[in-house]
Amino acid sequence: MYEKDGEKYFIVDSHIHAWDARPANQANRYGEGFINCFYDYHSNLSPDSEKWSLEDFWKQSEERIVHDLFEVGYVDKAIFQPTYLNDFYVNGFNTTEQNGVLVEKHPEKFLVNGAWDPRDGEAGLDKLEALHERWNLKGVKLYTAEWKGDSKGWKLSDDWAYRYLEKTRELGIKNVHVHKGPTIYPLNRDAFDVADVDDAATAFPDLNFIVEHCGLPRLEDFCWIATQEPNVYAGLAVVMPFIHSRPRYFAQVIGELLYWLDENRITFSSDYAIWTPKWLIEKFVDFQIPEDMQSEYGALTPEIRKKILGLNAAGLYDIEVPAELDVRDAPADSGEAVGSAPKVPA
Repeated sequence: MYEKDGEKYFIVDSHIHAWDARPANQANRYGEGFINCFYDYHSNLSPDSEKWSLEDFWKQSEERIVHDLFEVGYVDKAIFQPTYLNDFYVNGFNTTEQNGVLVEKHPEKFLVNGAWDPRDGEAGLDKLEALHERWNLKGVKLYTAEWKGDSKGWKLSDDWAYRYLEKTRELGIKNVHVHKGPTIYPLNRDAFDVADVDDAATAFPDLNFIVEHCGLPRLEDFCWIATQEPNVYAGLAVVMPFIHSRPRYFAQVIGELLYWLDENRITFSSDYAIWTPKWLIEKFVDFQIPEDMQSEYGALTPEIRKKILGLNAAGLYDIEVPAELDVRDAPADSGEAVGSAPKVPA
């Protein structure tokens, strides 16, 4: 938990990893290029004091993960989001099975999500069921740009994707995290397009679609979809570090999300281990939308920050929040809060 200026914040880091990108696990040059691209994001967007060596970045020990997130990082609960990338890494990059080892050791700290790929056909449906039986999944992470053999991506609107979404719903898994963000080498830019979210969210209104990286650099496309689809959420992975490197850009992104979605459908993420939560949380609690932008976007309040930093994700995952920290039913201060967006006709 983080406390500042008399305000206490319940923190849910809703998008973290426990990856293995060491050279011995890199299957080919694509595996090397993928982690190097991650490292470029880390190096270019982090404060100097928070930058790691590439060797530290390849893999983090259990002790370091617990330390960075919980001992110094203020996190109350963290959610592992797997990214298998079996074509690039010998034993996978960041799998449910790898993440699950830490969940078993620290069940009070971590949750783990599953994953699926519609190109796996019937066998993949069986695997999803097995993952759910093993981990009692509350969410899945989908990576539509992942390469598999000759295929360089898929869409949520594909026929087999619908089969998997139906299975997800049948198993009672309600949270579908979809990577829709900046291009990562060597994956293809178009495979991250957000358009298929619109299709799936309409077809499956009882599932929550958490769009990780909120579609960047396609923020406008994402916002126009999300304002029409009440089951679409914005995940702030990758968005958060711009609070340091480009604060006015960060203010614009947050302002647009608050305008179109409001503060109840935005979730915090450090994207660990690309970045660590401590400095992101500290900067976000201290951050304010610049005065010259507030006539359009309004201002951030403690209530808005509390929802974004943890309460919204806690609601999605049925995480218990201490009553004294829960402001979800409290209206924002009308003198400061960002205004609601006008509804766009359907």
